[in-house]
This record gives sequence, structure tokens and C-alpha cells, in this order.
Amino acid sequence: MSAFAITFYMGSALMLIFAIMSVTSRKLLRAAIYLLFVLIGVAVFYLVSDYMFLAAVQIVVYMGGIVVLIIFSILLTSHLGEKLQVVKPVTFVIAALVSLIGAGIALSVISAHTFNPVAADGPETTVAVIGTQLLSYGKYGYVLPFEVISILLLAAMVAAIAIAKREKKPES
Repeated sequence: MSAFAITFYMGSALMLIFAIMSVTSRKLLRAAIYLLFVLIGVAVFYLVSDYMFLAAVQIVVYMGGIVVLIIFSILLTSHLGEKLQVVKPVTFVIAALVSLIGAGIALSVISAHTFNPVAADGPETTVAVIGTQLLSYGKYGYVLPFEVISILLLAAMVAAIAIAKREKKPES
């Protein structure tokens, strides 16, 4: 077995464990930290596969941005010690069935498709080319989608904080 295969299977197992811990944890901050470990595993996969740009984007955007934003949201809304509700058994069974059906559909679609290798006849894709396209207004430019997504994320964060910032009930 190659070193890549060993790294892939060990990383997959760790990511699966942390993903399960993330969705089953009753403490909100711990769930966010477990999510961070899952995203670290994805970045390691990109690094091992020699996709340095995607690994950097994974680290900067998801680990450095999204997870930190989630953790700050938890800390700002003072829900640090709050435990999440226990999931009812019926809800758990329904969620597990829907997840298994979704996984089955995804696996059947993937197995039915034949993946052909793509020849690298075109220009070499470098970080400079990717950066130029990300900041371009012209054809194949992605400035507008990035601006729309940033406004959407800002609105979602403001809404999440407004919803989560509830008044404390007076203790009697």
C-alpha cells in the first residue's frame, strides 16, 4: 500500500470520527472545534494531492474565516456553556434514513459515471492565472460572485447574532 493510500485512509477515518463528534456533541463550542479538525483533514488531503492553492484556500477561507466566525458568534452571544437539546429518537432515525438515502443516491450517480482523464493541452494553470481570473471583471472573472457572497455572509452573520442574542430570563 502506498504512502498516499495510508494517509488517505487514516485521514478519512479521523475526519469521519471528528465529523460524527461534531454533529453529536451537545456543547456548541466543542462542535465548532471538531468541525475545525475536519477542515484541517480536508486541507491535508489537498496538500498530499499536491493542490497547494486549494489547500491554502481551505486554510484561509474555511479554517481561518468560517470557523473563527462561528466561534466568535458563539462567544459573542454568550452561549458558551449552553448545552444543545437532546435529539428525539424519531428525529434521529429519520435523519439517519435521509442521510443513507442521500449517500446511496450520490454513490449510485458516481458509480454510473465514467471518469475520463483530461489532457493538459491548454495553458498551464498557475496561481497567477487563478488570481487574475478571481480579480477580473471581464470574461471568466469572479469579482461579482465574490462580492455577492460576501454580502450574503455578512447578512447571515448579522441575522444569526440578532436571532441568538435573546434576552435572559430573570431568575426567581
